[in-house]
Amino acid sequence: MSEAIEPWIEELLQAGLGRDKMTDKQRRIVESAIEVFAEKGYAASSTSEIAQRAGVAEGTIFRHFKTKKELLLSIVTPTMLKMIAPFLLREFRDVLTQDYDSYEQFLRAMIENRLLFLQKNKSLIKIVVQELPFHPELQEQFVQVVLVKVKERLEIVIGKFKAEGQLADLPVMTIIRLSASAIMGYVLTRTLYGTREGADWDDERELEATIGFIMKGLAP
Repeated sequence: MSEAIEPWIEELLQAGLGRDKMTDKQRRIVESAIEVFAEKGYAASSTSEIAQRAGVAEGTIFRHFKTKKELLLSIVTPTMLKMIAPFLLREFRDVLTQDYDSYEQFLRAMIENRLLFLQKNKSLIKIVVQELPFHPELQEQFVQVVLVKVKERLEIVIGKFKAEGQLADLPVMTIIRLSASAIMGYVLTRTLYGTREGADWDDERELEATIGFIMKGLAP
């Protein structure tokens, strides 16, 4: 790939496909597929372009992956999502296992963690965001393997602040949804727009506005 390899890609390549380690050609195919899928999306990608970037014949792709869809699924599920659940949780663990004095303090740590994760794994975010709405099998894997495990940990953190009277008496899932919507709105807008040269974006102002919005909305 043209840039420094992202951490999740390196882990995927080392894990291999199924039980077997990847051959050099398989590695090049997978790396090129990730690059093309992230740039253009699955529908607009072609196996011929993937093969060209990988430096292999197009027929070589089909010796390892029967179809373009199988190539996508080999990257995203089950191999990637089975790997990415512990990867995400490991990245998230420092935030979810710390003791915080307030929900606001927790939110700040969460946002900082997500920004760092996005910066280090841009192609992963692009592929997941682009392809999840169009592939039911990916949606099911993502919910079962990733969201359920993250939700379990968030429930403990949020339950603590509810018990202390810091948050409104709402279902934990409602608090997660409202908080996540605001955080992802800030993080994605900052990533896609705020980092562009000449963008009218005051990062500190937007961050404080986001946290203030969540805290006021969830005040008891």
